[in-house]
Amino acid sequence: MLDATIHYSLLKTLAASPRVSQRDLAKKLGISLGKVNYCLNALVNKGSLKVNNFCTSDNKRAYAYLLTASGIDEKARLTVEFLKIKMREYEVLKIEIEQLSGEVEKLTPQTGSEQNFDGSINLGAGQIN
Repeated sequence: MLDATIHYSLLKTLAASPRVSQRDLAKKLGISLGKVNYCLNALVNKGSLKVNNFCTSDNKRAYAYLLTASGIDEKARLTVEFLKIKMREYEVLKIEIEQLSGEVEKLTPQTGSEQNFDGSINLGAGQIN
């Protein structure tokens, strides 16, 4: 079974760059070349992807990976799922940031100075690193 994130990333990348090499896909996605090959074959078998050969002067045998109609539908569905996941993560991070900011406010000395996220301290007119 394809990991949903890899599946989404493959479809998104191939929609934008159908002539990308498997080696470049592996580098871009941070996965092995073998896994890219396995995933591409799975997408072809599923009917989401069509592979066409084309010739170039540098590379006599290269491929174009074209999304099929079902591949485009799948990419749209995965995009919505991916967005929902990222929105949930964002909400959790937002709450965490608010909690941490509250803790920082409680820990800040009552001298009128404040500590920045980079570790420096504002002392009214001056700043100490």
